[in-house]
Amino acid sequence: MEGNRVALAILEQVKKAVVGKDEVLAKALLAILARGHILLEDIPGVGKTTMALAFSKALALQYNRVQFTPDVMPSDITGFSLFNKLSGKMEYQPGAVLCNLFLADELNRATSRTQSALLEAMEEGQVTVDGTAHPVPQPFLVIATQNPAGASGTQLLPDSQLDRFMVRLSIGYPTASDEADMVRRKQSGNPLERVEQVLDLDGLNALRAQADAVHVSDPVLDYIVRLVGATREHPMLLQGASPRATLAVTAMAKAAALVLGRDYVNPEDVRTVFSDVVSHRLIRSPRAQQDGRCDPAGDVLKVVPAPRVK
Repeated sequence: MEGNRVALAILEQVKKAVVGKDEVLAKALLAILARGHILLEDIPGVGKTTMALAFSKALALQYNRVQFTPDVMPSDITGFSLFNKLSGKMEYQPGAVLCNLFLADELNRATSRTQSALLEAMEEGQVTVDGTAHPVPQPFLVIATQNPAGASGTQLLPDSQLDRFMVRLSIGYPTASDEADMVRRKQSGNPLERVEQVLDLDGLNALRAQADAVHVSDPVLDYIVRLVGATREHPMLLQGASPRATLAVTAMAKAAALVLGRDYVNPEDVRTVFSDVVSHRLIRSPRAQQDGRCDPAGDVLKVVPAPRVK
């Protein structure tokens, strides 16, 4: 399938800027193709912002970046109305979120009110200011970064906002050889400058449409529903995954099949994306929080039988 070749070309460009994190980059691309938003949770300095900017260049996405701090106001995100003396009317001044790729750096340093300003744009593709709805450009994508819980100046994102992110990914430290390679590349200039455009906006929309068209058979769909349902019965969880998670797993599995050159989803596609889609939506019991080895999403994958698909 042509979509497979295009997806690989996108990843090759992004890899010019981000070294040694092929799996994370692949899953981020799957979320983009599945029309989802991405949450990157990690310590500062491991390449979260670089990854977002590399995707924006490869996909020709107009991007805006906001460094979230407690003094960032909701109107900085959504925009505001300003009186025009010449026209005698209030005119809308677009906020930072009106772009194709909105990079929300350290989102969990902002106040809850400012964090919630993103919800309408993420869920409905618009922002409402003074009673007037303003659509965000399409395609639209939010890549948010957050520092681990407990880091200085941070607070937990509300469950309702976490549920809007299709996946939560972690880049992690590079290996010694990858870190050395990163330094070598930096000596000859900014690696981001070497990232070339692969698609324009229409091309990305077309590639997303191909992912939408990937077939999901009834046995595979039943498997997804059983996996998500099993999280709601897990003894170490206070709250399982929502129906939005079922939709997200399905969309991500379809994108995975497309990238692998198939026009149908198999159970392995589902298993590949399940944990990244579901884990951040689960509310663990106090006992589970104390047990660092507890992995409810992994437990579910082990106990729910996969269908045999020819």
